[in-house]
Amino acid sequence: MTSSSPSHLPDAEALYAELARAVKQLLASSPTPLVLAGITSGGAWLAERLQADLGLSGPAGVISSSMHRDDFAQRGLASSAQTRLPFDVNGAHVLLIDDVLHTGRTLRAVINELFDYGRPASVRLAVLVDRGGRELPIEANVCAARLEVPAGRSLELARDADSGRLSFVLETKEA
Repeated sequence: MTSSSPSHLPDAEALYAELARAVKQLLASSPTPLVLAGITSGGAWLAERLQADLGLSGPAGVISSSMHRDDFAQRGLASSAQTRLPFDVNGAHVLLIDDVLHTGRTLRAVINELFDYGRPASVRLAVLVDRGGRELPIEANVCAARLEVPAGRSLELARDADSGRLSFVLETKEA
């Protein structure tokens, strides 16, 4: 796990390689098969790529937080992908994949969405970056890096449309 400051954003591709190694190890050490579900949109990109790179069968699931967000009235329905889970959630051991873990509110909403589809046997979390600032008691089982990001800024994962290469963008949040 690496640590960095926002003045030097980490190499998203290098962190992806670290995340892939950790997820591969988690899959190998799990006594039960895990299914991947990526949180829209960055987590979905990561889950899709992990599914292919680790040679896992079938497509990874995609899960959206938009219907269960506590700020739904302000944000409305996101234009990002909606939930698609190509596996039976009941009794499944689910590994949620996300790009950036911050307050934990998105994860709370995603877990509510997941339970709308059934009752999983277990839910774990793997993230590319943990930026701290938790408001809810949520912690990643796997984390490629920890990064301090100043208040009022957001760390966003970007994907090049042509090459699929990942990078980070540091943006100022709108008030």
